[in-house]
Amino acid sequence: MTELDLFSAPPADLPGEPITLGDYAKQAYLEYALSVVKGRALPDVCDGAKPVQRRILYAMQRMGLGHGGSAGAPKPVKSARVVGDVLGRFHPHGDQAAYDALVRMAQNFSQRYPLIDGQGNFGSRDGDGAAAMRYTEARLSPIARLLLDEIDEGTVAFMPNYDGSTHEPRQLPARLPFVLLNGASGIAVGLATEIPSHNLREVAAAAVALIRDEALSDETLYTLIPGPDYPGGGQIISSPADIRDAYASGRGSLKVRARWKIEELARGQWQLVVTELPPGTSSQKVLEDIEDLTNPKIKTGKKTLSADQTQLKALVLSVLDGVRDESSKDAPVRLVFEPKSRTVEQQELITTLLAHTSLETSAPINLTMVGRDGRPTPKNLRQMLTEWVAFRLDTVQRRSQHRLDKVQDRIHILEGRQQVLLNLDEVIALIRETDEPKPLLMARFRLSERQAEDILDIRLRQLARLEALKIEQELSQLRGDQARLQDILGNPATLKRTVIKEIETDARQHGDDRRTLIQEQKRAVLEVKVVDEPVTVVVSDKGWVRALKGHEIAASALAFKSGDALRAALPCRSVDTLYILGSNGRVYNVAVSSLPGGRGDGQPITSLIELESGTQPAHYLAGGPQLTLLLANSSGYGLLARSGDLATRQKGGKSFLSVESWERLLPPVVVAGTHRSVACLSAQGRLLVFALSELKLQSNGGRGLVLMDLEPGEALISLTTCVDTLRVQGTGRGGKAKDEPIRTGALANYCGKRGRKGCKVENVPKPERVTV
Repeated sequence: MTELDLFSAPPADLPGEPITLGDYAKQAYLEYALSVVKGRALPDVCDGAKPVQRRILYAMQRMGLGHGGSAGAPKPVKSARVVGDVLGRFHPHGDQAAYDALVRMAQNFSQRYPLIDGQGNFGSRDGDGAAAMRYTEARLSPIARLLLDEIDEGTVAFMPNYDGSTHEPRQLPARLPFVLLNGASGIAVGLATEIPSHNLREVAAAAVALIRDEALSDETLYTLIPGPDYPGGGQIISSPADIRDAYASGRGSLKVRARWKIEELARGQWQLVVTELPPGTSSQKVLEDIEDLTNPKIKTGKKTLSADQTQLKALVLSVLDGVRDESSKDAPVRLVFEPKSRTVEQQELITTLLAHTSLETSAPINLTMVGRDGRPTPKNLRQMLTEWVAFRLDTVQRRSQHRLDKVQDRIHILEGRQQVLLNLDEVIALIRETDEPKPLLMARFRLSERQAEDILDIRLRQLARLEALKIEQELSQLRGDQARLQDILGNPATLKRTVIKEIETDARQHGDDRRTLIQEQKRAVLEVKVVDEPVTVVVSDKGWVRALKGHEIAASALAFKSGDALRAALPCRSVDTLYILGSNGRVYNVAVSSLPGGRGDGQPITSLIELESGTQPAHYLAGGPQLTLLLANSSGYGLLARSGDLATRQKGGKSFLSVESWERLLPPVVVAGTHRSVACLSAQGRLLVFALSELKLQSNGGRGLVLMDLEPGEALISLTTCVDTLRVQGTGRGGKAKDEPIRTGALANYCGKRGRKGCKVENVPKPERVTV
């Protein structure tokens, strides 16, 4: 379901009309989806708040918990009191859900600019929960005023609360784009959002630049906002191009890592100290990663540790002696890693930890939110800022109109008082002598009803001579305000200048330095040092593998388990890869250096790879990534590929060849650089030779091209590549083995185009394979 589907719900049926169960279920589900998307999970582009957050902030402001500027900060109240007011007035849902939202807005490790000042235990970045709401206390933080200060000045629309007893704002009049400042995370129905936090100064500068120039180039915009600024700091190591692609599309993933320092100790000792963690990572998570590496657990369904686990454990323990968490109130993150010895290379320890723990990870970006039109859609960075700027301009215009109305009303009142002061004795006499002085005042002094009521309600001391001076001074000031407000409302340039000035003022007051370093780095990959030497991979019939040094391996000297025997001996190098082709067309990789050696029976291949149910290893091949391979199946289809195309890091392999259940894979053929032809042999003894150039490399695999035209029920049994001579092996008359050479002159009888039937080999009654 897409977000567009959410807005295509059919109109409700009229009362009494029948409706099918399917239509009712569809309508009910769409209504539920809309409720979740707009009423719970996604933030609004205007104020960056979800409904529950907006209601908490508004309720706390109504309770007088906002910072009062010069009046000082109010005393915090119990969180339970806030939650109760929110539930009773605006949000009739579970109290724990509301409290969790309040807690998150108070956590400085969850939000870049916390909106609530919490007193007590509000949890930790290690996943510790907050204390119960009856123990903690809360009040609004100073920056929250940027969301709430103008709410009573006609800036935003209000709507009835759930029971109609009061009203709540549809949006908050945000003075800055909080959807970018604090970000958001949420999962709705068919939609999700993951908006990272950003630096206030950078976002404010970008907003100002967009107000000044709507055609601001993307290059300039991305220079002003170079990337996210996470609450916990850390480092973004993705390239600027990757960051810009994520901002331009509204979706992507950034590579992030921790930040650290090296502390020198006595006698040449040293230790690695991590001081900042990437988003989504906690000290506890890193410690758990270290425990899993140094004390691995046997995987479900296995009897022993895998070779990878054993190798990784030995690798980590060779460079790491211990780790301890020294985090405290003064140092929110301080993870100390002690090397095995002072001779351990610092970069080796750092790379090992980054490559195998959460100290380096990925942070998603998904800029999905509710737009100004009320539709939940993914947006890019420019769209987010453009919509907020339009909202802010509209908000300031509505605020200015509201203030102008109040100024004009006050001017109207003061002008009436001025008129009365000029004729004070007559007014007093008229009031004293008349039972209904209001219409007489209006007629005599040309006052409006509003002015006449003010005159009748005024106190006598306000009619003193001194008051006349005060009225004149106030009128002068109000008329200046009136002219300024009318200029804002009537001049778009003045409106923009006003908004820019306010943004710059707020940025100076609440802005801070960037915490997250943006510096492109290559992702940490631990390179295992392997001695490049000749080895032979030995594979048994039952799938046990091992690697023996050297190429001169005598088959008679190899020992196997009872009932097992040699299947293949594959000469290669220790730095090469063992490729396994499964019977279902999937390919699997195992590094030759990770295979067991020595005089034992080796290790079952099923412990090194994860075969699908019902799948068996069909063929084995060992070598580097540059081998050219000819791969085919018994139905006569084949393709060329590089051995590197078969590479995968997944133990479950990857799908490469399309193989039907009735087909079988033929052994892969390594194509030599001098080979120019392909020879195919069918089960009926027909041989076809065609040019190798008629095939093409298919790096993504697939079914391939037709190699040979086969009869119904016939199979391709063998193929090879050659230069100008072939050998067809099989069984001759009398059951004797037959090895028939086909030289250059005779080879022309079998040559043709790819996909032809070929010709029968006469001298070998029962051919079995073709080779060079």
